[in-house]
Amino acid sequence: MLKIFFLGLMSTGIPVAIAMAGASLIYILVSGDLPGFTVVHRMIGGIDSFPLLAVPFFILAGNLMNNAGITNRIYNYALALVGWLKGGLGHVNVLGSVIFAGMSGTAIADAAGLGTIEIKAMKDHGYATEFAVGVTAASATLGPIIPPSLPFVIYAMMANVSVGALFLAGILPGVLMAVLMMLTVAYFAHKNGWGGDIKFVWSRFGGALIETAVVIAWPLALYYAVQWGAPAQATVITGLVVIFLADWKFKFQAVLPIMTPVLLIGGMTTGLFTPTEGAIAACVWAMVLGLFWYRTLSWRMFVKVCLDTVETTATVMFIVAAASIFGWMLTATGVTAAIADWVLAFTKEPWLFLLLANVLMLFVGCFLEPTAAITILVPILLPIVLKLGINPVHFGLVMVLNLMIGLLHPPMGMVLFVLARVAKLSVERTTAAILPWLVPLLLSLAVLTYIPSISLWLPKYMGM
Repeated sequence: MLKIFFLGLMSTGIPVAIAMAGASLIYILVSGDLPGFTVVHRMIGGIDSFPLLAVPFFILAGNLMNNAGITNRIYNYALALVGWLKGGLGHVNVLGSVIFAGMSGTAIADAAGLGTIEIKAMKDHGYATEFAVGVTAASATLGPIIPPSLPFVIYAMMANVSVGALFLAGILPGVLMAVLMMLTVAYFAHKNGWGGDIKFVWSRFGGALIETAVVIAWPLALYYAVQWGAPAQATVITGLVVIFLADWKFKFQAVLPIMTPVLLIGGMTTGLFTPTEGAIAACVWAMVLGLFWYRTLSWRMFVKVCLDTVETTATVMFIVAAASIFGWMLTATGVTAAIADWVLAFTKEPWLFLLLANVLMLFVGCFLEPTAAITILVPILLPIVLKLGINPVHFGLVMVLNLMIGLLHPPMGMVLFVLARVAKLSVERTTAAILPWLVPLLLSLAVLTYIPSISLWLPKYMGM
């Protein structure tokens, strides 16, 4: 009956969060087993979680980076590094998304922020609008895979797993996805006879390599300082001072923005702060860059960014709260247990369950926003995952990747609609432009689903 109420409300076109809360309330009132205020108590309890404090701060950090002119610096850095390759701006698009993913945490922010710059640049250099939209859409899915990731935080809270472990689990899969996308760009470049978009200049390329070396060297120094018993705090402070001085003297394009994910992952793995404290550190870092170092963010703009963050956070939290009561009702009415028994009676093979789960999550991702989908699917699928011996961290990565691919599809794909507006294309043409890019995405999904060591190696190596 609960499912009937939910589907009935959804069919009227009301938002999914209201449908979940409304269906739960109607079921309670009709059954008469529980008082109506149980809905309010369970919704409040659903968001009364310390890890969820990271949500508004990660949203704020991404908004600050988006509005502080950081996207232009990332684009120029990626252009210097790979713009001279055949199909150069396609490679720049992917690499830029990899970097920006370490700041925004969401696919929509990636598509709307960096995607606007990339699509315009590609159109100006003679690329077909459809190709520009396709590669931008595909690379936007990297946003929630490479840490920090808002969907990972929601999944970690629902599945009771480590946020830090999920963040580490996303690094190698993100690299794999980026490589497959760049190979796809290379294929189109070879097929169409495209050349590079800038000339190869050693000074420009060497500068980008130096920036890359700085970004890699500092976290390694921090890691070994911790291993050898040296004070981690001193290493952090010294490293930041050196990087700031290097940025001031050599005018690096993107070293300081790229340090955002390094600060987060390094701080969490060395025990300097929790994921929630790391989200706050990312906000402080973004404020320092935007307000004081680059001076591209005014106080008036800062207030607007904060207001936008409050609006987005309220939406996300309401979805989590509504899904909390709905998930609790599914468990209380025995729906989740019945589904688990049915699936386990059908098959006890992990590989077959993962195949069926992928099909389900891809389908659900086409209709539901990722936060709502995670909060609905985790209570249903996680008991089966645990009974079959599948690692919940690995399954969390697979779930998020499925839902990100769903963002590219009609009828509810938000990335699809954002890029259609940015590129001024119809939804039909945008959908057709994205279709070829499902090949590397689905290939990545298959590899990551059935080779869990890719996602689990780094968390196990770091002892998480």
